[in-house]
Amino acid sequence: MKFIIEKERIYLNNDQGEMIAEARIPFIQTGVFNVERVFVDSSLRGQGMASKVMDEVYNYAKNNNYTVVNSCPYAVAWFKKNTDKQDVLNNEIEVNEACKLV
Repeated sequence: MKFIIEKERIYLNNDQGEMIAEARIPFIQTGVFNVERVFVDSSLRGQGMASKVMDEVYNYAKNNNYTVVNSCPYAVAWFKKNTDKQDVLNNEIEVNEACKLV
């Protein structure tokens, strides 16, 4: 399983090249991005895939010295649950929780 990192998104394709998991992460200022959406294809739900996407988000932030804010309710809950990964959270910027529908 190889996640692809592009500008403002991290995603995973299946063998047919179809996107099956994604985090939308637009930058809101230099060095700070917002996790505005986490998507997992219905065929993968309940298998921990959304958490794997968030692990990739965390690693991307950590490895690039970025900080993170969350407007996606899943991302908010994931960081609350994974207290060992809260070191990338930017607590100085507030955003409203609301998933971006695309």
